[in-house]
Amino acid sequence: MTKRKFRDSAIYVGKLILVTLLLFSLLGYEASSFATETDPKFNMSYVYFGNTASYIQQVKNTNGAVNTVAPSYFDLRPDGSLHNKIDPAFVTEMNKMGVRVVPFLSNHWDRELGRKALANRHNLAKQITQVVLDYNLDGVNIDIENVTHLDKDNFTDLVRLLRQYLPADKEVSVAVAANPNNWQTGWHGSYDYRALAKYSDYLMVMTYDESYQRSLPGPVASISFVERSIQQLLNQQVPPDKIVLGIPFFARYWNTDLHHTQGGFGIGSNTVDILVERYNGEVFFVESIDGKEIQSPYATFTIRPGDPVTRLNFRDLGPGNYVVWFENLASIEKKIELVHKYNLKGTGSWSLNQAPVHIWDYYNAWLQGTGYVDLNHWAKDDILEMIDRQWMIGTSKNHFSPNANLTRAQVATILVRALGIDYLLLPKSNFKDIDGYWAEQEIELAYQHGLVKGRSDSEFAPRAFITREELAELLTRVIPAVQEDKSSIALSEVLSPIFADLDTGHWAYPSISILAQRNILLGHEGSFRPKHYTSRAEFASVMNRMLKDETINYIFK
Repeated sequence: MTKRKFRDSAIYVGKLILVTLLLFSLLGYEASSFATETDPKFNMSYVYFGNTASYIQQVKNTNGAVNTVAPSYFDLRPDGSLHNKIDPAFVTEMNKMGVRVVPFLSNHWDRELGRKALANRHNLAKQITQVVLDYNLDGVNIDIENVTHLDKDNFTDLVRLLRQYLPADKEVSVAVAANPNNWQTGWHGSYDYRALAKYSDYLMVMTYDESYQRSLPGPVASISFVERSIQQLLNQQVPPDKIVLGIPFFARYWNTDLHHTQGGFGIGSNTVDILVERYNGEVFFVESIDGKEIQSPYATFTIRPGDPVTRLNFRDLGPGNYVVWFENLASIEKKIELVHKYNLKGTGSWSLNQAPVHIWDYYNAWLQGTGYVDLNHWAKDDILEMIDRQWMIGTSKNHFSPNANLTRAQVATILVRALGIDYLLLPKSNFKDIDGYWAEQEIELAYQHGLVKGRSDSEFAPRAFITREELAELLTRVIPAVQEDKSSIALSEVLSPIFADLDTGHWAYPSISILAQRNILLGHEGSFRPKHYTSRAEFASVMNRMLKDETINYIFK
């Protein structure tokens, strides 16, 4: 088993991100974000535990990352007819938020009830259609489980009837079992995956419960289990744009002092940190077991007699040694990467209230491939303009790092991109510290075209941060209009005091003064702070202000 040990899952993710950022910082590298697909990726989630008020709050917590919610509003009566449990208030609130409501129809694992529903499929399909229209719902998700291969044709026909009866703009989707081994009998055999895809908008493949209640302890959804499930659907000619990858937000726990058949109960992944903290547990991240890729976390803790009692889902956790397999940010990101690898329609999750803490700070960026999760920033619009023009990219695939200090190598690279400089002059510089450096060519281009200077004849200092006074002098060299201003402006104007912390005799005062008057390089509350380093966000704003100045922007490609 290949695993790493961490105090808790939140710390694991924090260390992962920190190590990544340190690595990129040491290399001085700006990595590109995920390549984006043409259409935005779809994301739905089941809402099951709670009431209407909590459902609404759960959706709000996603920060707009969820397009569609599937509440448990369609149950079955003993005769297989529809039992409607819709709350119009929830539907109205979702409509206001622009979130589609697609209730799921469930037999709650009751095989005989599921079979009665399928036998009653003509009437059931008509009932569902009428309710969808009456309540202005957005469709129906079929989640009939634990029927068998003997029911396959009836199951497919129910979906066909719903597609026939419902208007084309109403969704018909089906929750299907993950079937990496292509089993043809039992529960897995009840799904004619190819035919169901034909009649539905998408299949929500339940790529979880690899380990389950009464099974041996193990991951809820190892990455190899998930990927093989996707591959099996594709092998059955299910189009990738009709596959929604199911992601578990739940965990399963076992008291290892008892027989495994007394364990595997489900809890929310968002409760694991609480258990680890309460009982001084530990968290591990398993990368592989015997060559099988896992990419899943688990936690261990011990409850001793006299310890505080924890009650989860109507069960008290008694004394014993526990293991909990769950999902955290790192494992979920790995699964979302498969959506991009196979160009799937998107993701679904069970269930919304069990989502790991902080997942919605990152989820949409991972899913949409936009990458950057740290753009909730005062300079967001400026940064997006730089990204759109491909002048600036991130410090890692998920972070732009707007507050990080700008390095001399980065500013040279950004200016070369913005000015469209792509040819070298002779002779080359004598800088010894850029040989083999990631920005070697860009630094050479910037130097030979007079944009930047070295710290000495042999040193450029590519990793060094650039101060605000240095940036002012550099921009003067870059912008012809500012050079002209500097040459023609009256000495009295140059010497006019502008910033309280900047003496008129400062070596960069003329450049700072002109750039400030042009509203390109700004101060803060009457101060310029010349010795302060320039952040990446500040430079994005400077570049965007230059873009908007018609006397300057002609220099850009």
